[in-house]
Amino acid sequence: MAIEVFNRYEKKYRITDACYQKLRERLLTYMEPDAHSRDGEFYTICNIYYDTPQNELISRSLEKPVYKEKLRLRSYGVVTPEDKVFLEIKKKYKKKVNKRRTKLKLAEAYAFAESGELPKQQTYMNAQVLRELQYLLKRMNMELKPALFLSYDRVAMFGKDNKDFRITFDRNITTRRYDLGLHYGIYGEKLLPEDEWIMEVKIEDAMPLWMTKILSEFRIYPTSFSKYGTEYTRYMLGLEEKDEDAEEAAMTDERMYEDILFEE
Repeated sequence: MAIEVFNRYEKKYRITDACYQKLRERLLTYMEPDAHSRDGEFYTICNIYYDTPQNELISRSLEKPVYKEKLRLRSYGVVTPEDKVFLEIKKKYKKKVNKRRTKLKLAEAYAFAESGELPKQQTYMNAQVLRELQYLLKRMNMELKPALFLSYDRVAMFGKDNKDFRITFDRNITTRRYDLGLHYGIYGEKLLPEDEWIMEVKIEDAMPLWMTKILSEFRIYPTSFSKYGTEYTRYMLGLEEKDEDAEEAAMTDERMYEDILFEE
């Protein structure tokens, strides 16, 4: 059964592909690839992030409050309406991440997120998490709607001596703000250069000493990075540039009109 409740700390790092190749080989002394990442193979994760029309959830998240939360729909690869996906609440309080999720068929997840009405209970669903999701939807006055598609290719590893210690490497981060469904496929704009990875270290307590030494040896330092937050910042900058271009175009048109009047 897939794990549906997570409590852990997550530290993020941006690394180059060259660094990833060397680091991965070093980590294999202490870690094992998960079932989907044998021989460095990756699997693809697709997400739909939900937000209000005013982008309240991501705006608040970027303010770095003590507590923040996200609602997202996640699949592993491209899915059909009858395939099972995960609907998740991801919360962060004082740097510790809590994630709660339940399996749903994609069509059930779409309907539930849209209406707030609980689906008919099935054995693959987590009833408690569904109630928590329903509470969040109603607390937000049913204003949470699909806001962003975001996918990436992932390589994952876990500790040989501690299965709860995990490291993931994500690349090929792709986003779009149209065709907001997991069934449409993977396409859109790239978030990072092709040769960059986001490494994420997931720990329940303290970082293993051997991992601390490896990070120091490779001169890898933590960074504040959010895939959704980075995309949103870029999106807002794009809107500002469009507004400035439109204002400049309007001023140009006005000057041209004044020149015509002057000539007449």
